[in-house]
Formats: sequence, structure tokens, C-alpha cells
Amino acid sequence: MCEKGEMLSVEDALHILKTVSARLSPVIVPIHEALGKVLAQDIRAPDPLPPFTASVKIKMRSFFIDGYAVIASDGPGEYPIITESRAGNDGVGVLVTPGTVAYVTTGVCFPCPIPEGADAVVQVEDSELITDPSSDSKRVRILTQTCKGVDIRPVGCDIQKDAIVLKSGELVGASEIGLLATVGVMMVKVYPTPTIAVLSTGDELVEPTTEHLNRGQIRDSNRAMLLAAAMQQHCKVLDLGIAHDDEEEIQRILDDAFSAGINILLTSGGVSMGDRDFVKPLLGKRGTLHFSKVNMKPGKPVTFAEIIFQLADTTSKKILAFGLPGNPVSSLVCYHVFVIPAIRCVAGWENTSHLRVQVRLGHSIKTDPIRPEFHRAIVRWRVNDGSGNPGFVAESTGHQMSSRLLSMKSANALLELPASGNVIPAGNYVSAIIISDISSVSMGEQSFSSDSASGLQGSVPQEIPVKSQDVAFRVAILTVSDTVASGAGPDRSGPRAISVVNSSSEKLGGARVVATAVVPDDVSKIKEILQKWSDVDRMDLILTLGGTGFTPRDVTPEATKELIEKETPGLLYVMMQESLKVTPFAILSRAAAGIRGSTLMINMPGNPNAVAECMEALLPALKHALGQIKGDKTEKHPLHLPHHSHPGDTSTWEHSYKMASHSHSHSHSHSSSSCPCGTH
Repeated sequence: MCEKGEMLSVEDALHILKTVSARLSPVIVPIHEALGKVLAQDIRAPDPLPPFTASVKIKMRSFFIDGYAVIASDGPGEYPIITESRAGNDGVGVLVTPGTVAYVTTGVCFPCPIPEGADAVVQVEDSELITDPSSDSKRVRILTQTCKGVDIRPVGCDIQKDAIVLKSGELVGASEIGLLATVGVMMVKVYPTPTIAVLSTGDELVEPTTEHLNRGQIRDSNRAMLLAAAMQQHCKVLDLGIAHDDEEEIQRILDDAFSAGINILLTSGGVSMGDRDFVKPLLGKRGTLHFSKVNMKPGKPVTFAEIIFQLADTTSKKILAFGLPGNPVSSLVCYHVFVIPAIRCVAGWENTSHLRVQVRLGHSIKTDPIRPEFHRAIVRWRVNDGSGNPGFVAESTGHQMSSRLLSMKSANALLELPASGNVIPAGNYVSAIIISDISSVSMGEQSFSSDSASGLQGSVPQEIPVKSQDVAFRVAILTVSDTVASGAGPDRSGPRAISVVNSSSEKLGGARVVATAVVPDDVSKIKEILQKWSDVDRMDLILTLGGTGFTPRDVTPEATKELIEKETPGLLYVMMQESLKVTPFAILSRAAAGIRGSTLMINMPGNPNAVAECMEALLPALKHALGQIKGDKTEKHPLHLPHHSHPGDTSTWEHSYKMASHSHSHSHSHSSSSCPCGTH
């Protein structure tokens, strides 16, 4: 037990937890109930496998074929087929003698028995069936010489009689269930998984079914979340509902839960230092309080107690009680860090630790200066993790506030970040605790959310793998932001721009995002990336996001204007008109747009919604613009007919003239606001 108020490290807290936890007594269950549990006995085979001499499944050209059971010393020649031995009892009692053969199949699930006397199998491809209409007997011509034992499996070659096929302490999965059935074990001794009770506390909480919230009310998310998390671990659960911040009410609910035979108690809320936080003192009164503060972020006030409950029959039962923080993210992070190892201890796991892997950061992350952090992230396997080698790449889920449950959405890992206050640059490797399945989808194929942090951040450009034959126009996206480049905040605009461009690929004539980067608000760094993308990588379209406003650090237009050779004010005008529909402050934008070589560069706002709005406004013209830059001078718009088409159609020419005149008049009337697109 730690001293009162002492803050433990995560490692020390886990050591205490594992020391206190003890596995439950084993039980005997049917094999279908053993899934996800740990074996408490060795399993031996009562008979050999195969139990008879069997043919090997002969594989030719990606499919299995049948064959002929022969006596190898007979050699090539013509022989009568005395029987057909298929899966089951066919061929039982038949003896293959010299000068005879038997047809054998591979079997649907298992090879068939080999008739007595045969000592090899010749595949049908090495034979010719002889047809003789005058005879009822079947004959075959064997074309090759074989050797004794070829394509034959002796008795017990897979599993010998009395061999141990499963050991005590092994986790039972689907394949283990199959092995148990193979050796005829239908009832098996296992360590049971614990029964877990979940209680939410707080006067502000109401049931999730509440349609209309009153002032000061929130729906209880923790209880549903923790119950689901416990069921994922194959545990039985007991829903204790919601308790108000009332000491007597909480005490009564806890007593009822202890009497119900639970093994683990999870409460959320009531573990801080407030005058109505009763959970921590109640756990201390009922048992041994092992720790109540852990040096971690999030989850500092997590509490762990050991309670010995006296049962009616005078026996006692140990209950592991966790007081989890009330903030949803803190609650779930503490569940993964502490509760899952406790579940595994109680359920008989030999190795209770989480799976950890080394992951490469796809973007820079700023660490907390005081507490080690469990940073929520999405980890994916990439053929190229950015170093030229295959590996895991981590992408932050965005803002990491402990109340923001969205930061846990889709997260499959907790990055273990040290307390240094420094920025861990993109490309560095950190340890990651895997908390759910690792997606097999490559990062270049993912569907980015505007609410997530980009996994493609960092000052070094990141290539997105796409099939070159599917890309007519190559697009690069540059996020310009001191905040994102330093790791102090996520990139929201970049993922949104990627999503908009790729989802509009057909409208853009086959455009796809193939590269991204993040740079600070620095003219030289912005120019360096833009120049590389246009002059070296020959991108067709570059979109910059952010840095177009009035602040001293907004320098994206200055960097862009130094590089462009031809200005394209029409694009800026269209974006401005669209942005002014949303906010009058759009007029404050100083965005630039133009052409350098064969690359079109456009400055866009840093606001994710504004990015989508501006792209939507440009879509009708961008495909045509990109085609023209590549040398396509063909008119595409239906109102702009080629000059040689329908020369006598004066109505079309008049219509085009009126449309153009109206457009000119309209733009002239708004000349006072015709500045480039602004930031939202």
C-alpha cells in the first residue's frame, strides 16, 4: 500500500496490481464456452492422427487431385483397378497385391484410407485410364516409377497417441477449439473470466435514453462504454446504473454488488478531491487502498483498492475495485492501462502485459512537461513507413483533452510519450500499446476525417502511394501553420482537403492527392516545398492551406508570389464570392494563385470548412484549367462552342454574348469586393 497521497509511476502501480490480483479457481465447461479463456489442464490425444494410413493431398496447379494406390516395386505398366477407396470406409477389407492398383481420393476434409498392401500413391496425371467396351473391369496404365512411401501418410504422423496437443496456460481460440474436437475433448477445464460490475456516479448524469437534457445534465457515456469494453474481454457484466453524489446511496449499491458475487468493480467519477467525491473514501473504508494517484496523462486520479468481502457461508472473496476518473477518455485509458491487465491476471493469463510495437510518427507531437502521456492514435502498417522500410506508422486522433471522447474514436493504440515538454519530430520512433485490431488499410487509402490529425504531417513532404495509371493530374497539399508544424495542434485542413480532392477526382478529370507536407509560417520553408513540387516533382496542382490573413506570420501569399510566373485572378475571384456568402471577413484574405511552369498553385484558407467551400466553387473550372496547362486548348464549356461549329447559329452566339455581358456587368458592380479568397 502506498503512503497517503503518494503519486506512483505507472510501472509501480501495475506491479502492485499484479501482485494483489490472483487467478480464479478453474471450472469445467463445454468447449464452445471455452473460447477466449485460458486452459487449466494439459490436453492429450487419446488416439493417433491420422488413425489409419492415408493418402497425402496431392496438389497440382493450385488444386488437389486423386491418385492410385500401388505397390512401388511393380513399376510402370497396365494394371486392373480392384477398388475405389474414397473418404469413409471404402476399400476396407481390400488387399492390393502385386499387379493390382486401387483408385484413391484426397477426401473432402481429410485424405482417404490406403488399402492394405499398397505402399505408394501415383497421381492421376501420371496415368492413363484404359477404356475397353468389351470388358466390365477397369484398367489403368501407370506411366512413372514411384518409390515406397511416396504420397502416403503413416499412422500418427500428425499427432501421436498420448501426445500433449494443448498445454495448461494456453489461450483458447478458434483453432484450439478445433484441436479439442479433433481429440474428442468436449468438456475442458479452464480459468473463468471475471464478473465485472460497472457503476457511474454523478448528480449531472442521466440515462442515455434521455431525449431532452435539462440545464446541467449530460448523458452517461462511461457506463455503456465500460460495459462494452468488459464484454470484449469475454467477461460477464453487471450494470449497477447511475448513483447520485450521495455517500449512503453509493454505499448501498456497492454492498449489493459485492453480495452478487462480482470479481471486479469499476466505478467512474467521484475519485477527485471534491467535497462530494465519495468513491475513493468509501473504497478505503471497505478495503485496502493501494493507490489513488498515478503519474500519467490522462487518468491521474485513478484509484485501486482490494476488498475482502465476507460471504454468507463465512467464506471470503477478494474483489478488485477500480475508481476510474469521470472524464470519458481518462476512464477508458485507465481501463486499458490497468483494468485489462487485472482481468488477465484473474483469468489465468501467464503474460498479462499489453502488446507493444515500435511505431514511426507520421507527424510531430509535443509532449507534456510534467506527466507521461498515453496519446490516442491510429496505427497502420505501411509498405514504406517513410524510412524506405516497411513498418508501423502512427497518426494522432486529434485534440487529446480528457473529456473529448472523439479522441478515442477509431484509436487502436496508445502512444507512450515521455514527460519532457519537447516536440518529438515526425519520423521518430515511439512505443505504442495496441488496444484493438491494427487496420490493414494503408494510410494512403484511408478516409481522412476533418476532425482527425493528419498522419502525413511534418516538415518533410510525405508521398501517398497511388496507382500511377489512375492519376491524370497529380495534386500536392501544403499545410502552413506554426501550430501544426510544432506539434502543438492537429492538422484539420489537410485531411479535409485530401478528402475533398479525392472524392471529386472524377469531376477533376482524374486528379488525386499524391503528396502532403506541413511547414511553419516561414517564407523560405514554404518556397522550398513549393519549388520542389513544381520544378522537380512536376505536380499539376498545389494547394496551400492557411497563412493568407493579416497577422505578421501570415506569409503564404508572399512566398507564392515570388514563384508564380502567371497570375490567375479569376480563380481567386470565384473563391472570394463563395467565401463572402459565409463571412464578411473573407475580404481580409490576401491569397495568391498562379502558374509556375506546368504547375497551378492556389492559396486557400486554413479553416477546414472554408477549404471545402472554395474547392466546391472551383470544381467546374479546375478540370479545364489543368487540361489547358498541359496544352489542351479545346473549349470544354457548353456555352463556349468552337468557332468552326454551327457558324449560322446566331441564337447561340447571341446567348453567349448576353451571358458574357451580364457576367461582366455583375462583376463590375461588385468590383469593390473582388479581392482574393479569405480565411474563415
